[in-house]
Amino acid sequence: MRWMMLCLFLSSTCLAQSSAGAQADSSASQKDVKAGGLVLPAGTKVPLTLKQAISTKTAKEGDAVYAMTSFPIVIDDRILIPSGTYVQGKISHIQRGGHVKGRAELLIHFTSLIYPSGYTVMLPGAIENVPGAEHATTQGSEGTVRQDSDTGKKVETAAKTAGAGATIGGLTDGWKGAGIGAGIGAGVGAAIGMLSRGADVRLEPGTSVEMVIQRDVILDGTRIPRRE
Repeated sequence: MRWMMLCLFLSSTCLAQSSAGAQADSSASQKDVKAGGLVLPAGTKVPLTLKQAISTKTAKEGDAVYAMTSFPIVIDDRILIPSGTYVQGKISHIQRGGHVKGRAELLIHFTSLIYPSGYTVMLPGAIENVPGAEHATTQGSEGTVRQDSDTGKKVETAAKTAGAGATIGGLTDGWKGAGIGAGIGAGVGAAIGMLSRGADVRLEPGTSVEMVIQRDVILDGTRIPRRE
């Protein structure tokens, strides 16, 4: 009986300590906010401008990415991210276009905000959209930038090569030669398409990119000046 009472006592003590710990963590978080902390909520979209060119042809996984906010982010009548704030990230995944299939892909994760004062905030940010990129779209929840399909271009190359072959064959041996020339030209065009890679993703300096904040971020309100 004494052992049972002792076990019940220890169990209730552990539960009480666990509950107290959770309340303490919650209180600490609330205290941080009340003490001047500001919350940048998950899902906030931040327009950026790239400061350097990025191409799947030359970039590597782990390469740094540099950008700058192009419009202020205002929450509850307070500017939390002023225009001109620096944003740094890195390339997490890169893939060139394949010879037969597989499009070029680029995955970027943004890791920090750097305010003009030097105040730096770590964050998880992903690409939501690339409105400034031509022939590329975003895919998936992490915002992979994927090059549009260029199958049509390869077909066009094969057709043009076949036409050229038909013309040369026709000049040398009439209709029979034209047919043979077209077949040879089509084969050459298909071979060119097989040997050439798909188009690369290329983002030029100044490209507009939309970043999304992936979880709540606590900002130190005392280090973000108010602008009256």
